[in-house]
Order: sequence, then structure tokens, then C-alpha cells
Amino acid sequence: MTDYLDAVIVEHNPSQKKIDRAVIWLHGLGASGHDFEPVVPQLELANDMAVRFIFPHAPKRPVTVNGGMVMPAWYDILEMSLERKIDVAQIEESAQQINDLISREVERGVAPEHIVIAGFSQGGAVAYHVALGYPKRLAGLMTLSTYLATNDNIDYSAANKDMPILIEHGTHDPVVPVILGEQAQQLLSAKDYNVSYNTYPMAHQVCMPQIQNIGKWLNKVLA
Repeated sequence: MTDYLDAVIVEHNPSQKKIDRAVIWLHGLGASGHDFEPVVPQLELANDMAVRFIFPHAPKRPVTVNGGMVMPAWYDILEMSLERKIDVAQIEESAQQINDLISREVERGVAPEHIVIAGFSQGGAVAYHVALGYPKRLAGLMTLSTYLATNDNIDYSAANKDMPILIEHGTHDPVVPVILGEQAQQLLSAKDYNVSYNTYPMAHQVCMPQIQNIGKWLNKVLA
């Protein structure tokens, strides 16, 4: 029996129709699945869509760059250089846990092509690993204020070559410099992925104009 990650579940329009769309959205380092829960009503999703948002909680583990402090983390960060030395095996382990959540949604009747994988900061690095290597077509990949940590370790899937990818970043981000978002965009565009890239005059966070843009994008890719 699969041991699924604990998660916050928010459903948009559950009474309108059977839920047949899903968004699996991963939080950043030290946060929780509650982090993006308040965003759902602000997305202004279409009234004719029934969408389940799954906000999983990362396991707690020691994080080297934070003095070995135990906190919710998708993987250990070994050093905060621009290249970000990380524990790749832990990213792969977290990615498998997200794959299990995708499988559960499929069992509930949500087709893979109606599932978006999303992540903020550390969660975005895992989202990249999951979606770019997933063997069936997904609805889309959304990465916020993050970086493509495992380019050399991803088994890029041909099934998601035309998957819409939304990359968004703050131009004043002191935690994950905006150049890392640009690098991901350039790398994926060079591989002929369908990438939309937007920046906002903000730090390591989200802002209302961005949330409105995310809502428009989700309405399009989940339609």
C-alpha cells in the first residue's frame, strides 16, 4: 500500500460537476502545504471547471545550509553557491512521492493531461524533475522563483515535449537570483519546449498581478 504525503486539499467547484482537473503545488523550504492554500480563490478559475488542488507537506529533514536544522524540505541544500550543490537522491525521492500523488489522482478519474505540476522555490526544483520526466502528457508545468537543479539527471520525456511551461520570478529575489530563472528558461527553450517566462518587481515571494496571471494560465491549460 502506497504511503502518500500528507497534503492540504482545496477543491474549486466540487458541487458543480465531478472533479476532473488537478493541480499539485509544492511549497518552498521551511514552509508547508498551507502556504499557497489562500491563493486558490484569488485565481478566478472558470466556473465550468472542477479542480482539485493538492498542496503536499514536505518531509522534515536536516538542511546543511541552515546549520543542520530540521525543517520541511524536499531535499538537502549542501551549499548556496549560484550552482546550488544539492542532494540529488533526495530530489529523486521527493519526485517519486509526487509521482505517487499523480497516480492517486489518475485513480480518482483525473487524466494525466488534466494535471498541472507546480512548485515554488525548492518545490519548483522538484516540479521540474517530476514533469519533465513524466512518461505521459501533463496539462502543464508551473515553476515560481526557482531553478532547474537536475538537468543532468532528468530522463526527459518525449510525451511532454509540447507541454506548456510557465516560469515566473522576482527581479529582486535575494534567495534564488533571477538569473537562475533565466537559465532554466533558456535551457528549456533551447530544447524546444513551450516556455512562457515572466518577471515581477518583487523579492522571493508572489504578488497579486502574478497570481492573476497564473489564474489566466491555469484557465487556459486546464480548459
